[in-house]
Amino acid sequence: MTFSKDNYSLSQFQRIFLVFIAFFLAILLFVFRGSFSFQHPLEVLARKSIDPGVALANGRPTIFEFYADWCEACKEMAPAMLAVENRSKSQIDFVLLNIENVLWTDLIEKYDVNGIPQLNLFDKNGKCIGKSIGVRSKEEIEALVNSLVEDKELPSLAGVGANSKLDSSSQENEIIALNSLKPRSHGSN
Repeated sequence: MTFSKDNYSLSQFQRIFLVFIAFFLAILLFVFRGSFSFQHPLEVLARKSIDPGVALANGRPTIFEFYADWCEACKEMAPAMLAVENRSKSQIDFVLLNIENVLWTDLIEKYDVNGIPQLNLFDKNGKCIGKSIGVRSKEEIEALVNSLVEDKELPSLAGVGANSKLDSSSQENEIIALNSLKPRSHGSN
């Protein structure tokens, strides 16, 4: 049996069909990945994060988010956090602190992190005025941000609690200590 070149050529219909299948698979990949960006919103937030000491000392309200890369709840909340951060980045600072980074051990202990995601909420003077434990919707995050930016009482949400005020001398010591930390240093200054 001999094979000729004609036995392996594709018809016009087969070529169009293959192009259609390739296009369909590309669209499916785009939908399942969320976009052409290969960075998860949690990664984007972590990269945009600023130093905790700078955030607490710059006169803007601040939110610390304690998270982990493997945390499904953290990943679920990340798109809402990113959307709110993008909308209000000139009014409030977002600081992401990975609980697996030994650099943040002191902060994890200080703010009694025993569940993630945990948001610690700071007023414009760097005073911790409350915390939120668990996943928050975009609307809840916006309500928290708005109350911080407008210097109003925190909204009444399940899992949100107020903290007692720290005295000014311990607050100043905290800011000085945090100024020496860098979010990407992974334990080294």
